[in-house]
Amino acid sequence: MNQQRHLSYPAAIAIVSLIFFAWGGMTSLNDVLIPHLKAVFAMNYAQTMLIQFTFFGAYFLMSLPSGSIVSRLGYKPSIVIGLLTAAVGALLFYPAAKLPSYGVFLTALFVLASGITLLQVAANPYISLLGNPATSHSRLNLAQALNSLGTTVFPFFIGPLILSGAVLGTEQLAAMTPEALATYRTAQAQSVQVPYVLLAAGLVLMAVLVFALRIPPLREATDAADGRHHTYAEALRRPHLRWGVLAIFLYVGAEVSIGSFLINYMAMPDIGGLSEATASRYLVWYWGGAMVGRFIGAALMTVVDARKLLALFAVVAAVLLAITMGSKGSIALWSVLAIGLFNSIMFPTIFTSAIEGMGPLTGKASSLLVMAIVGGAVIPLAQGALADHIGIQAAFFLPLACYAYIAWYGLHGSRLGVQALPHDAVQTPVRAMH
Repeated sequence: MNQQRHLSYPAAIAIVSLIFFAWGGMTSLNDVLIPHLKAVFAMNYAQTMLIQFTFFGAYFLMSLPSGSIVSRLGYKPSIVIGLLTAAVGALLFYPAAKLPSYGVFLTALFVLASGITLLQVAANPYISLLGNPATSHSRLNLAQALNSLGTTVFPFFIGPLILSGAVLGTEQLAAMTPEALATYRTAQAQSVQVPYVLLAAGLVLMAVLVFALRIPPLREATDAADGRHHTYAEALRRPHLRWGVLAIFLYVGAEVSIGSFLINYMAMPDIGGLSEATASRYLVWYWGGAMVGRFIGAALMTVVDARKLLALFAVVAAVLLAITMGSKGSIALWSVLAIGLFNSIMFPTIFTSAIEGMGPLTGKASSLLVMAIVGGAVIPLAQGALADHIGIQAAFFLPLACYAYIAWYGLHGSRLGVQALPHDAVQTPVRAMH
């Protein structure tokens, strides 16, 4: 590769990291859409949860097609297509609000999430391949930290624009005349139009930027590298990838499970005795801890073996869960909140470990890993069933078991098969940064 014809690796990393920031922010806006659309369409919670079901369903359904796109076209074109697809989804919010139609809102959300899925499949491995392989874990952790920053910033600045009108309760809506109710719902629905049109414009600008600024194509790590059509079964023959797919499934499941139960857990009389409103403010310690931990982790991984650090953080998370399961009061409360700090490095470190040495199979491997994010839907459901029978505190045994597996993966599973890969597969597609 003639690097003089392309942007330097640091410049390319900065551009792609901006994309991580953007998709993190768009994902977090779902938390704003849920109460907003619930009020607009007077829905129950089950109907409103179709927002999350639709969004995360796109990860499951679109990951394999996204992997095929990356394998055939390469990373840069796939990132451009992902940005433009997400922009189309954001633009569809305009007619959805104009109608207004919940079905069109869900369609818009699915298209938006499909674009983000392609970005996940393309950008995660791309940024890990940009530069010295020894620091790939650190680069992806830093990019994921900016992703977490987006999840914090977008709701703070864009959320008030969407929720600009007063959200009325069921009794207030019931007291309105049909004409007043229709006017209210139309005004509420249309408050999403300007924010999402602006988001669409920003996504198009980023797509133009990526297309115009000759970022390194890295086609060596796609099917185009050897002219062969590789299969997902071929990728799954690598043990460290197989165990990595399971590790992503269990990690995302554990993280989402703990977060989903935190408010109810902290409201328990023998834990925190907090009101739900007060308990919700404590969530910043859990999710904010993950953001801070990724910045710290990115620095630590320049001097500490990433796999060992992953195992250590998983063990600490498991110990904190054991403490919260066996204690009461403030110790139980703060030990579970502290897990967020140690969750921080897990997703990016598992991801980079799982795609190591995959060569032309990297695109296929990435799509399988992104598909495993569906663990965020499955594990919380299983923990909920446990909590109904044995209580929330005892049900934390399930994520504890997930962290135990992740510790094993960091020490052993992530190394299985890496050294046994054929010589042409373990060739690093990008040389160290000069």
